[in-house]
Amino acid sequence: MIVCIGEAVIDMFQKNISGLGEVFMPLPGGCTYNTSIAIGALGVPAAFVGRISHNFFGDIQVKRLNDYNVKNDLLIRCAENPILAFIKTEEGRQPQYAFYDEGTSDKLLSTGELPQLPLETSCIVFGSISMNMEPIATTIETLILNEASKNINERKIIAFDPNIRPFMIKNKNEYIKRFSGWVCACTIAKISSEDFEYIYPDTEPQAALNKIIDLGARLAIVTLGPDGAIALHKHEDGSVIKIRADGIQIPQIADTVGAGDTFLGAFLARLAQKGKMTYNAIVSLNEFDLRDALSFANKAAAIVCTRYGANPPSMKEIERGAFSIA
Repeated sequence: MIVCIGEAVIDMFQKNISGLGEVFMPLPGGCTYNTSIAIGALGVPAAFVGRISHNFFGDIQVKRLNDYNVKNDLLIRCAENPILAFIKTEEGRQPQYAFYDEGTSDKLLSTGELPQLPLETSCIVFGSISMNMEPIATTIETLILNEASKNINERKIIAFDPNIRPFMIKNKNEYIKRFSGWVCACTIAKISSEDFEYIYPDTEPQAALNKIIDLGARLAIVTLGPDGAIALHKHEDGSVIKIRADGIQIPQIADTVGAGDTFLGAFLARLAQKGKMTYNAIVSLNEFDLRDALSFANKAAAIVCTRYGANPPSMKEIERGAFSIA
């Protein structure tokens, strides 16, 4: 089972309605929340850990998890309202965000509230805006550092997607210091080219990937939008291989919301489908398995870009290439 921990927000998507003009429509979202749904959509066991409100927004979030067969028995239901994330999209530009997070449910996750993870947990996924808010950032950090300290034969895979939102980072130097610690603890780091521009400005993607490998990650992936993805993989003997998977050409982009979340979810799901979701299997991955997982993840992310919002595909949709605006 792949367990995703972090924020479950309400994404307020821009929409134009005749007679009203520009309005915002609420939909459930959040980086690791979306990743859990992408995994569940592909038929791989997934669970989400986070604080979710008792109100109607929370009910919407829980229903979406149920619809995609994501386990919800690790949720902490609470009285606080969820984060509202307003998203404005414009053709040819990255989505613009405005977050309302003061006193919200997500950020208040404490170590004492963390549930016991199921014995069948093989991977823990973390990242995104959860790592910019307290006490949730420290709660997750404590969990992953503890996991990383275990014996290799007992250690779960740790997957990290920073999904950086610069306007939420109050102290860049402090964030980068903690970022380095998180990378040291993780097995897999999936980072977008935009993330790298913030962390390592004026650095080529492969050089930035080398920094991630040098920090301790076994597998470092950079997503390049329509140009696909590049991965560096470090074997037990210290050798590093590079794999590239080309991007998928699609007829028309609706928006890119949730594409990165879906990429990571599909990548991890593919490894799980192939029986590679153990620490020892990850460090022993061969070139064929890596390219297969990267290509599969590229297809899933491309399909999401033809849809509005974070709407991940099923296995059948990936197999037939469901590239149509929906």
